[in-house]
Amino acid sequence: MEFVVITGMSGAGKSQAMKVMEDMGYYCMDNLPPALLSKFAELTYKSNNEIKKVAIVVDIRGGQFFESLFASLEELKAMGISYKILFLDSSDDTLIKRYKELRRPHPLKPDGNLVEGIKEERQMLQKVKGRSDFILDTTKFNLGMLKEEMMKIFLQGEQSSKLSISVTSFGFKHGVLLDGDLIFDVRFINNPYYIPELKEFSGLEKKVKDYVFSWPQTQIFISKTMELVEFLIPHYITEGKTQLVIGIGCTGGKHRSVAIAEEIGELLKQNDHRVMVSHRDL
Repeated sequence: MEFVVITGMSGAGKSQAMKVMEDMGYYCMDNLPPALLSKFAELTYKSNNEIKKVAIVVDIRGGQFFESLFASLEELKAMGISYKILFLDSSDDTLIKRYKELRRPHPLKPDGNLVEGIKEERQMLQKVKGRSDFILDTTKFNLGMLKEEMMKIFLQGEQSSKLSISVTSFGFKHGVLLDGDLIFDVRFINNPYYIPELKEFSGLEKKVKDYVFSWPQTQIFISKTMELVEFLIPHYITEGKTQLVIGIGCTGGKHRSVAIAEEIGELLKQNDHRVMVSHRDL
């Protein structure tokens, strides 16, 4: 029997993740008290093979989280039931934005102090995050991206040792990409903005891409950047890094950075990396 424990930060997408698991044929249970984890596993295990895949959402809504969760996981191990832990995370700014959009209080701070609630929850979840088999940062994810990543993990069997790589274009005039691990400035490439027939289009359009990649320095930049990133990836994995954010910046974030981010993302995918491409200022 496949047994998956879904946990992570409140607002990081656990409910959506459970829906994705249901679509993949898992029997799902939301907000199960950790103390009941082994009992539920026992019931499903004895279901005459009717239930073969189970996903449980367990989080701080269950009360005394750590004490009962880890004890229950040890009980699962003693029963001979193997499990995987999927941890969903997101940046503090994104979590605050999501809470404000939904107009809901943080479960740890019903008085409405979101910042303190998120800080406290992150400290509480540090240990379980360290024991997780898969960690997904949903900061830049929409539902389609989340589904794609989860299908890669649970249907295509990707290894947890692989980095989740986010390649993001941005415009320096709107501010540098604050969560970028590697930031590349591509303003040295001729700007399509000053070409009248290209100005109104973006780096997603073939005519803009062709212009950006018509310069020899662009090809050299792509080659050297890929060489550097491929060199760094195994070292990041050894260090324990699970998420790598690569920022590609130009002036406005519309032409050069978009075209180059798309190209780098595609090359990384061809090299069998887990990659998401996004465009902050497009």
